[in-house]
Amino acid sequence: MTPQVNAILDKYEATSPAVKANLARILMQGHLGGTGKLVILPVDQGFEHGPARSFAINPDAYDPHYHYQLAVDAGLSAFAAPLGMLEAGADTFAGRIPTILKVNSSNSWATSIDQAVTGSVSDALRLGCAAIGFTIYPGSEQIFEQMEEIRELSEEAKAVGIATVIWSYPRGGNLSKDGELALDVGAYAAHMAALLGAHIIKTKLPTDHIEQKEAVSVYKDGDWSTMAKRVKHVVQSSFAGRRINVFSGGASKGADAVFQDARDIRDGGGNGSIIGRNTFQRPRAEALAMLERLVRIYKGQE
Repeated sequence: MTPQVNAILDKYEATSPAVKANLARILMQGHLGGTGKLVILPVDQGFEHGPARSFAINPDAYDPHYHYQLAVDAGLSAFAAPLGMLEAGADTFAGRIPTILKVNSSNSWATSIDQAVTGSVSDALRLGCAAIGFTIYPGSEQIFEQMEEIRELSEEAKAVGIATVIWSYPRGGNLSKDGELALDVGAYAAHMAALLGAHIIKTKLPTDHIEQKEAVSVYKDGDWSTMAKRVKHVVQSSFAGRRINVFSGGASKGADAVFQDARDIRDGGGNGSIIGRNTFQRPRAEALAMLERLVRIYKGQE
């Protein structure tokens, strides 16, 4: 165990040795192992957008083994996916990469801003997962039900030594489209995930927009001109950096934008990237080269 990882784990008071061991599995894995930085491959887009929209651009990606192998060969920190995808490669890739079972999901036809519970803690335990992952939508009419669901699931996970990752994506209610990525809203969403007991928090990179009229006076004197400064504030809202905070890769974008996001996350004190479409929708060689460069950026080598 490195001093960087020990320093992170020391911040998780009231956390069992078993959960800390699973957090350490993720933090010590791959090319960023021991640095305190993470790059995680999430592949839940088939549920969210459908297989063709997710994988047709790179047909190899229809195969769950492709994603497992990409995460292993790229030396990533973990692989996150829904139940069926993890089951499809669980035996072949057992012990080769820490896995995160995404236990709730939606689809592109749903009219409510909600997700169904599609996996269980017992599934995660059976598959040898290091963590469960769960999405909440602060702002949605269903948020209180989602909070109750993750409270029960995380309590069960912690009891058997499995860590909890919360995707906290503000959406719905009185939030405008710009408000979903607003700085004040993103910081609030990260803080909510921390309050719900997340060990790892996943949020989106924020803009400099301030959505809540009550928050305008609080933010008006701050300098939010760079993404790194905005990332720093989101990390501050995650219990002053006492919780691991990784940032979504978002929609498909150019390689230069992906690399700049990583520099901003690093410089703002974030723990890394959880990046899916921007890697697996590229040809394998290109994806591996991109992930190799992301590792170098998080190591401070460029």
